[in-house]
Order: sequence, then structure tokens, then C-alpha cells
Amino acid sequence: MARIVVITHEYDRFLGKRDILLRRSSPYMLFDILSELRRRGHSVRIQQGLSRRVSADVAVLHVDATTTPADYIEYASRFAFCLNLGAADISKRRISGALVDKGDTWQGPVIVKSNLNNQGIPEAFLNRQSQRAGKPQPFPDMPVQEPYAVHGSIDDVPQTIFDRSDLIVEKFIPETEPDGYAARFWVFCGDRERCTRYVSPKQLIKASDTIRREAVPVPDQLRVLRQRLGFDYGKFDFVMHEGRAVLLDANKTPGRPSKLMKMFAAGASDLADGFEGLIRRAG
Repeated sequence: MARIVVITHEYDRFLGKRDILLRRSSPYMLFDILSELRRRGHSVRIQQGLSRRVSADVAVLHVDATTTPADYIEYASRFAFCLNLGAADISKRRISGALVDKGDTWQGPVIVKSNLNNQGIPEAFLNRQSQRAGKPQPFPDMPVQEPYAVHGSIDDVPQTIFDRSDLIVEKFIPETEPDGYAARFWVFCGDRERCTRYVSPKQLIKASDTIRREAVPVPDQLRVLRQRLGFDYGKFDFVMHEGRAVLLDANKTPGRPSKLMKMFAAGASDLADGFEGLIRRAG
């Protein structure tokens, strides 16, 4: 049996409050996997911050921020085997396959997004928590985050947008359906995975708005990209456009949407098998 340590930010809330039955919960998908690993006899420790030196057979770098701070990377590097150590930067400029610039020849619609993952909400949360503790903000000078905006063409995007480092412009290429739009979500841990295509009546597709879903294969080019980006565990959001997979978002700390929580928990056993495969590789 392995000793597992999960490294989170000092002000993160990996573990939620206890419910009326005194059971712990979490907003993160990894929680379900860890619960299954505990059931199988592995030990799990949540290491919040960098104040302690701990021993473990396997570590997981689980800092919920677009760019993992350097001191957390250095701390995680001390372990002989650490999952997602190579996935420290998931900014859109690094991972998106749909980026366009003001000189691009793309003629279709475009979308303006934050360069930060999840519109910078995790960074803003960590800043608030550090302020409450009387400590410096870990992500100072955070720009005010704006909602995603779809434009008919590049020419419709204000030119000042292209000069901002906190925003990116992408081709807006959801897969179209007679009753809406579709996108694909690939969840993986080691060699275990599930890939699902969601259809929604809304252009900006969220799992909570879907009207149907189906299992789909994972394109080989995404497997190559996953290896290049350094992901052992996580979730990729992508679409198929003109016969190829286009990565739109990569998440190293995927959450559990409340509407689909039962579905995610049901897949935890399979993902835990993938985690154990990584443990064997570490040994």
C-alpha cells in the first residue's frame, strides 16, 4: 500500500465542511478518487501549504491556480514521484489550439476569454483568503475579469483587446447540432479515462446545461498533447473542427459539477485504477 500526499495551496479549500452525518466533501474530482484509494488501503494526506516536510511514496501537485507558484513546484520536486509536476502552467496562451491574433486570416466568429483558467476565479479566491489571514496576496495585480464575449469576426474585436496580456482571442468553433452545440470533455488518470461529447442548447457549453451526452473516442493527437503538457491526471475540453481535435481548455484540478456529481463518483473506481497504475510506475 502506498503513502499518498496531495499538495494544495495554503489557502485552498480542498476539503469542504462536514455534512450532518459528519462526512467530508470536496469541490474537486480528485476527492472521489482518493476516497476509493483509501478504501483500498492506501494512506492519504492533504498537505495544505509548505510549512511541513512530509514523507510519501507518491505526491500530487494540486494547486488550484492557472500558474503554480515556483515555491510549490520546488516543494513538490522533492518527492521521488509527483503527479502533474509538469503541468504547472495551464494558461490559455500555452494550451489553446484555437488562438488567433489581429493579423490572422480566420473569417469566422471569435470569442474573447481570460488567459487565466476559469476566468481567474481560483486566484481571486486565494487572494481573498490570504487577505483575511493578514498575509500578502499570492496573485497580486489581478485584472478585473470580464465575461466571455463572442464576436462575429476578428474585425469586430476592439483592437485594444489584442494588446492585453490578460485576455486571449480564439476561433469560436463549437460543434453544431440541429438542436444546439457540442463540445467534448476528456477526463483521465494514468491510463484510465472517459471521453464524453455533450450537447447543449447554449453556445457556451456547460455540463449543467446539456440535453444529452455520448461516449466518444480520444483522438491520438490529444494523447500526444497531454504528454507534452505534462498531465498525469486532469481534464481536457476540446472540439472536433475540420477533422482534427482542437484543445480549448486543460484543467489540472477538475471539479465536480453538482448536477453530475453522482456520475463523477461512479467513475472514481476506474480512475483510481489508473492512479494505482501510476503508483506501480513510481515503484
